Amino acid sequence: MAISVFDLFTVGIGPSSSHTVGPMRAAHAFVASLARTGLLSRTAGLRVDLYGSLAATGRGHGTFTAVLLGLEGCEPESVLPEDVESAVERIATTGELRLGDRLGGLACTLAYGVNDIVLHPLTVLPQHTNGMRFGAFDSSGGLLDEQLYFSVGGGFIVRDGAEETVLEKLEAAVAEQPYPFRTAAELVGHCDRTQLSVAEVMLANELVARTEPEVRAGLSRIWNVMQACKDSALTRTGPLPGGLGVRRRAPEWHRRLSEQDPQRDPANWQEWVNLVALAVNEENASGGRVVTAPTNGAAGIIPAVLYYATHYVPGAADWSDDEQQRVVADFLLAAGAVGVLYKEQASISGAEVGCQGEVGSASSMAAAGLAQVLGGTPAQVENAAEIAMEHNLGLTCDPIGGLVQIPCIERNAIAAAKAINAARMALMGDGSHHVSLDEVIVTMRETGRDMSDKYKETARGGLAVNVIEC
Repeated sequence: MAISVFDLFTVGIGPSSSHTVGPMRAAHAFVASLARTGLLSRTAGLRVDLYGSLAATGRGHGTFTAVLLGLEGCEPESVLPEDVESAVERIATTGELRLGDRLGGLACTLAYGVNDIVLHPLTVLPQHTNGMRFGAFDSSGGLLDEQLYFSVGGGFIVRDGAEETVLEKLEAAVAEQPYPFRTAAELVGHCDRTQLSVAEVMLANELVARTEPEVRAGLSRIWNVMQACKDSALTRTGPLPGGLGVRRRAPEWHRRLSEQDPQRDPANWQEWVNLVALAVNEENASGGRVVTAPTNGAAGIIPAVLYYATHYVPGAADWSDDEQQRVVADFLLAAGAVGVLYKEQASISGAEVGCQGEVGSASSMAAAGLAQVLGGTPAQVENAAEIAMEHNLGLTCDPIGGLVQIPCIERNAIAAAKAINAARMALMGDGSHHVSLDEVIVTMRETGRDMSDKYKETARGGLAVNVIEC
């Protein structure tokens, strides 16, 4: 295991980690490279080519504007939604791009906008369906630099030709960790030998790069952003952007639930869990600030199940702030450990394996996190994660209009309830079960490979073609 919990849970903007966050990071990396090598000041022309799923559904996913903002020097972790809106309006009005503007003192202005990006929706590059090629040219049209990037899910990017360096870094990180793992069997094996929980094993590995106070502060920040995301959605009105006219439900649902259930009766847990999942994903669909968990399209599941953990676990009402923070940290660490398994053995990219890789992985991670804070053994935590993914196998990614709205928003609420049920089922057993989490992850990977491309975030199948958009 070389992937950190802070790689899996990152702060960015909606609506998509692979189609918004990843492209912004790739564009930023390209322009930063131009600046480092002294080529930015010589750049007089620009070309951006998008391939496969990025080209097919990029408009609805905010890919085109994300690329432009990344080229101006914006980064998803720090850019604010209001900054995005003002920059998009300026670029559309002036037709000019301030290349490297936010890098400080090196910017050059080019006549370039959304319509200048070249789209190749039917061309899938062999490395990954989410391909981006950036080219910079001098005043005579000569190529200064060209780089090819892939957005591989959850906001992760890989530059073509740099894989060996990446692998070397991962191997070095693994060598430093006390409990490296890439399979659930290895993870549970560490727990059995050391008598540590899944969360404690993950924490021990995190301590290679950060102090424990830094880890806990980082996890608290993630939780705070998740809560702020939900709260922001409860104040927004009007339909969601994008042209489908999808109405926001979270504010009205919150008003009704607050009136009907002011004391948070445990019998009504599912209504509140549904609300949190819907709210977070409505905020994501609005281009708001979210936590990739592990992707934007599945960003509502872990916050919703965490809401359940902090409100409906026995004794939660009596926890101090410090106790609640410890529960949140254990939840996110255990969920992150399972997220590592999906990144190591399969994929969390809807464009690569369908929505089973996004919503399915998030549901599995959330189930593990909840089983952890409910006192589950490592075997029960692994079983909870297995149950949740087993019943998300084959889930397609076919959003209407290429927007992360239908069926994505409701799907998060359904998957959150699945995660809670999976954790409860696992804790009713002793941890032993017929199908292992590793077997389910491999099955998910193989199912994704067999799945028709039209069901993998291309808007060429399923609901995307059978439901009228207007």
